[in-house]
Amino acid sequence: MARYQKLSESEVQSALNDLAGWRLSDGKLQRELKFKDFSQAFGFMTRVAMEAHLMDHHPEWSNVYNRVRIDLVTHSEGGITDLDVRLAKKINRLAGD
Repeated sequence: MARYQKLSESEVQSALNDLAGWRLSDGKLQRELKFKDFSQAFGFMTRVAMEAHLMDHHPEWSNVYNRVRIDLVTHSEGGITDLDVRLAKKINRLAGD
């Protein structure tokens, strides 16, 4: 039994209207952030990691110096779910949006 329900295309588009900085890329919610330096970028990733772990949901991401790219998708459901949207909102709050 699925823990989360995959969102329809229209539900994803509706969610994106409330997610500043996020876009749809290759079937995933994606956001790229730029920080002052590596330390700030890594500190941000640490805060996100703590929130994501509490949700039992873990982003695909990369960090190069002061840039962080985040992709969210619920692999077990084969697409974007409400869990991804909730984590994106938490990420935006941590980013100060």
